[in-house]
Order: sequence, then C-alpha cells, then structure tokens
Amino acid sequence: MLSKILYRASRILIQGYARLMLKMDVTWDSALPAGPVLFAANHPSTTDPILIHLISRSPMSVMINAKVFTIPFLGAFMRKMDQICVTPGQGEIVLEQARQTLKSGRSVTIFPEGLISPAGGGFNPPRSGAARLALSSGVPVIPIGISLNDKGCQRFPATFEGEPDIITWYLRGPYAITIGKPMQFLGDANDKDFVRKVSENIMQSIRALAHDSQRRLCPIQLEND
Repeated sequence: MLSKILYRASRILIQGYARLMLKMDVTWDSALPAGPVLFAANHPSTTDPILIHLISRSPMSVMINAKVFTIPFLGAFMRKMDQICVTPGQGEIVLEQARQTLKSGRSVTIFPEGLISPAGGGFNPPRSGAARLALSSGVPVIPIGISLNDKGCQRFPATFEGEPDIITWYLRGPYAITIGKPMQFLGDANDKDFVRKVSENIMQSIRALAHDSQRRLCPIQLEND
C-alpha cells in the first residue's frame, strides 16, 4: 500500500517537472497488450529512468544502476517504490528479480545499452539482459526510442562509493518518445548466439524509433533556436 502511495505521489511530481521544464512528445505506434510487458529503451540521459514512468499510468519497476541506490534517501525511496537495483556481478540475481516482478503482473523497464548513450547522439552496443529476460519470462518486449536536445544536458562529475562518474541530467528542452509495436520472442535464454540475435533485433528497433523521435524533435529545436 505504501509503495502505491509513494508511486502515485512521485508520478505527480514527475509530471509537474515535465510540464514546467520539458516539451514532452509521446507517440504510440500501437496499443499495449494486456498483462505485464518489458519496456526496452535507449538511454541518452540520467533523467530517463525518471521520465519513463510517464508513459504508463500503471506502476512499473525500472532497472537502475546500483550507484543511484547509494544516494542517501533516494536509494531507500526507490526501493520502497519497488525499483530494481542493478548490481554489477549479480546479473542472474537481478534478472531473477525482474522475472519475478513480471510474473507478479507488474511491467519492467530495461535499458539494453547498460550505460548512458554517447554524448551528442548514437548508441552503445546492447547487452544481453533484455533478450534473456524476454526469452525467460515470455512477456512481449515494447521497444522505445528516446530523443532529446543534447544542448539541454548538463554533465557534471559525481562520486559513488569512491568511484568517479559523470551524471548527464536533462534540465530543459524537448523530449520525444516513440513507443513501438510489441515484439515477441521464443527460444532458449541460454543459447548465446540466439540471445545475441535477439539483443540486436531489440536494439535495431530501438534505434529506428529513436530516429523517429529525432525527426519530430527537429522542428521544435528550430523553433527554439
């Protein structure tokens, strides 16, 4: 019950931030299928795991780097909202937690790149987590392409547990999301060659959708220049 209350309150705050600071442009290529799904998106900014909650009114669990969970208060808050802590070296444990979340009827969001996308555009190669989770859970994958104005990103150094890092925070500007058609995959999640093919298939869809988002973003950028 507390988790639901916190989630609703947080979503209201996120909506307020988006309306005040961003020009959100969300396009759906098709309706969501019934039941839980695996959202898979590119990752141009640190803000994405927050803003992604706006695409669905139903609570979802986002797979977020463990570094963020070390931030005082924020980490505990995210755990209360049932977000998933992605700890390096514990891939199987994390994937099992995500599988159980999907099994419970709650959707999950994953960023297949595993890292923030390269500055100025482009994508990192996909990791295997999204494909393995899709194959082992049997839920449909919903690819998502995000595009933003890189000029609106503020990059500043941070330290997590003594390790230096860079936070890419999107402060203001247009933010376009294109949500693609469901993708269904069947096969062995332990077949590495097949997992690589599925991973690339998912990432190919994400890249195409991100380019669609970029095309819608261009007129807004010209208008603001």
